[in-house]
Amino acid sequence: MAGLVNNLLIPYLVFQNICLGFRSPLPVFKRYKDTTRSLSSECLGSDRPVISLGLSDFALDIRMPGVTPKQSDTYLCMSVPLPVDDEAYVVDFKPHASMDTVHHMLLFGCNEPSSSENYWDCDEGTCKDKSNILYAWARNAPPTRLPKGVGFRVGGETGGRFFVLQVHYGDISAFRDKHKDCSGVTLHLTHQKQPLIAGMYLMMSVNTVIPPGEKVVDADIACHYKRFPMHLFAYRVHTHRLGKVVSGYRVRNGQWTLIGRQSPQLPQAFYPVEHPVDVSYDDILAARCVFSGEGRTTETHIGGTANDEMCNFYIMYYMEAKHAVSYMTCTQNASPEIFRNIPQEANIPVPVKSDMVKMTHGHHEETKDADKSSLLQQAKKEEEEILDQDFHIEEAVEWPGLDLKLGQVSGLALDPENKLVVFHRGDRVWDENSFDSKFVYQQRGLGPIEQNTILVLNPSNAKLHRSMGKSLFYLPHGLSIDKNGNYWVTDVALHQVFKLGVDDKEPLLILGVALQPGSDKNHFCQPTDVAVDPITGSIYVSDGYCNSRIIQFSPNGLYMMQWGEETSLGTARPGQFHIPHSLALIPDFSQLCVADRENGRIQCFRLETGEFIREIKHKSFGRELFAVSYVPGGLLFAVNGMPYPGEAEPVQVFVMNFSTGEIIDTFIPLRKSFEMPHDVVASEDKTVFVGDVHARAVWKFASTEKMEHRSVKKAGIEVQEIKADGEHKLDSSSGRILGRLRGKGGGGLNLGNFFASHKGYSRKGFDRLSTEGSDQEKDEDDGTDSEEECSAPPPPPAPSSS
Repeated sequence: MAGLVNNLLIPYLVFQNICLGFRSPLPVFKRYKDTTRSLSSECLGSDRPVISLGLSDFALDIRMPGVTPKQSDTYLCMSVPLPVDDEAYVVDFKPHASMDTVHHMLLFGCNEPSSSENYWDCDEGTCKDKSNILYAWARNAPPTRLPKGVGFRVGGETGGRFFVLQVHYGDISAFRDKHKDCSGVTLHLTHQKQPLIAGMYLMMSVNTVIPPGEKVVDADIACHYKRFPMHLFAYRVHTHRLGKVVSGYRVRNGQWTLIGRQSPQLPQAFYPVEHPVDVSYDDILAARCVFSGEGRTTETHIGGTANDEMCNFYIMYYMEAKHAVSYMTCTQNASPEIFRNIPQEANIPVPVKSDMVKMTHGHHEETKDADKSSLLQQAKKEEEEILDQDFHIEEAVEWPGLDLKLGQVSGLALDPENKLVVFHRGDRVWDENSFDSKFVYQQRGLGPIEQNTILVLNPSNAKLHRSMGKSLFYLPHGLSIDKNGNYWVTDVALHQVFKLGVDDKEPLLILGVALQPGSDKNHFCQPTDVAVDPITGSIYVSDGYCNSRIIQFSPNGLYMMQWGEETSLGTARPGQFHIPHSLALIPDFSQLCVADRENGRIQCFRLETGEFIREIKHKSFGRELFAVSYVPGGLLFAVNGMPYPGEAEPVQVFVMNFSTGEIIDTFIPLRKSFEMPHDVVASEDKTVFVGDVHARAVWKFASTEKMEHRSVKKAGIEVQEIKADGEHKLDSSSGRILGRLRGKGGGGLNLGNFFASHKGYSRKGFDRLSTEGSDQEKDEDDGTDSEEECSAPPPPPAPSSS
């Protein structure tokens, strides 16, 4: 392991003189094809490692060539020759790895790899000459995102000729099936000169000793900055198992400004600096790692093995191109006295659940009883138990919801107390007059909806438990509920996402800027739904009608990453969206599934990276798929849209096996037809609720194996509905309380005032990505369903109500 230890202790050298220019793509790509090695057929995309993205841009795919590690804590390396020679700029990274198989990855640049084999044990070293670390990825890390106009400068006359990828496989339990791994990273490069050049500043302790049993040990690092100004935009912390918290600061005239603070036991990704920090000549950069030696019987020193420790604080920065320095380090404590005034937060550990520690480190000896493969096996076992049951879902015709008055029903969820929560629009409708061509809401003069838009109902008898949401929203859309019972909603008119406490009158958190559509990381354009990871607290937003992306935020609402693009002409490719309309988070399998509405399909992605996993698409879906919901144990529910003229696929609810995507059953209501079913939510006892935005009704469906009354059957379904007529006067019934239920998620960030001024708002930075349809009210004058599509065929006539 000597070579490995030396490499791990090398300062985190970043993007120095790597040859990745781009001048003439055809001969360059031909030369690359002639020199590249053959890879495993199991590695998707490996036959096209260099992909042209235009005249000046290209992507370089760097993947392990289908490897199967034989023992835990294995480090494997592989090399890729640089495809071009001229100066270029790396402007984006996309990792391809997951917690199932990989502990961490490092990408090096050098002139001569340590081996010419397809891959080798990294104990042999990474490079024979000087190697520079270009990129790092840790378990569950989101992609590193560079600000616009910023790039890592690589290539040129003195650059290296090879990339070397090092992958650390911690616990290899996931390889019991002998499958081959193709983890790696895709680089997006451009030949266009970038005005701002990115670099890496590494703060690293080299002499810390942690005594055995010592409860608190501080490792402090501080250096005076003596260069041109730099602007900090991302940070990463790194220790091994004994680290509790790592914090970094800029100290100027005695004032401490936080750069970033994080537990190293959480995914060790690059996180965005919450409030951008600039560093000028003679400022001090300071960092502290807090360790605990409890549980150790011998001293712990700084080193590269799992039983050693490290104290690293990485800072990504950018500088003006003419002054740019690509890499700087600080390995001393030049000002010990200043740490007497370090903010108290730097001494407070960030609480982390023990299972997260195991998942983050992933070493075999500590994860045997809780490794990911065991969790997946348990989830599959529960799925098999449920799917082996012989059940039918039918309309609960005796559910007394006929007299409940509702507006357009846009969202449904189930709270931790097993109650049904309905999100509706009161007296407001979404029609062709709601927005202009730039997606700006045109009916702001009406003010917010004066009715309570959130209704909490007893799921057994439909009695109103409580209501809220008066004078808060303009056009409600998506609803989900996190594990703590907080409501997460989207408003397509305000272009915002809100977190609401059950008893709070004002939103707890807000994402987006009121009434301002946009496509940057601070704006949405008609966002549709939210999901919150119950394990990590990460927030996922589908955005939306006029953007085509999924955005991930941290539990505190900090922008983390996004993925997705507008659907191109022809067949929609993986990761492309035409209205990402509904989200279903599947914690059992660490996936996020998206109802890709106008593409008539479900796409599922890996939570940690946004990597596409699979598509679920059936002819019976038709052209539109509105909503998707997951039930722990392996059932996936979905609702589709009305058929287009000349097409026969009916509107219905689908029950699917999550693992295979196979349709198990379909069902429809009996007493009133679906018009535009907009959301679906289900419980583990297979009770299903469907809300319809045009019929202004909510139906209840239940499994016949648990029904206590005789039901009328049709297509294996029994139905009851809540109709949009009458007052809140409902008869009680002897319905049973539902079993354990699950909502659809939550989280947020206050990016602007809730009710911003209606005048003078700016659309700066907003690039229109697509022109999409809405779930508008049916236009009775022309007899058409006014779910307008500027770029799609006209929708079919609305069905008649029964």
